[in-house]
Amino acid sequence: MKSLCGLLLVSSLTVCLTSSGQTTFNDEQSIAKILREVLTRQQDAWNRGDLEAFMEGYWKSDSLQFIGSSIRHGWKATLEGYKKGYPSRETMGTLTFDIWQVRPLDAGTWLVSGKYSLARKSDNPQGPFTLLFQKKNGRWVIIYDHTS
Repeated sequence: MKSLCGLLLVSSLTVCLTSSGQTTFNDEQSIAKILREVLTRQQDAWNRGDLEAFMEGYWKSDSLQFIGSSIRHGWKATLEGYKKGYPSRETMGTLTFDIWQVRPLDAGTWLVSGKYSLARKSDNPQGPFTLLFQKKNGRWVIIYDHTS
């Protein structure tokens, strides 16, 4: 009887947590997979030389923040920064992401950190990045990017 009561209590708590906006382990695994897929699509777009497709991973909003050598506010400013910094396929090189962690900060915001590497004829820049993802208009998008 005690084990049945314990099982009912655990089941009730699980239902309460899930219905109160908390994500379950399976939900977290699914979201982490989706966020990794966003980065894979970005990497593939970059390696095709398609900056507009690369930018599909970002929130198309004036509230997007990108911090690199300076801070940029907005999707359009971020795209223009990429176009200025990478004006040709040669300067873009081949991008590789090494994802270190993907974890929820709360039910609606996720942290992704890792390292980017560019393979180019002249050099091989690389550095860490921290991304914040949120679901906007039914899609998980980057709302904040700090890349060093």
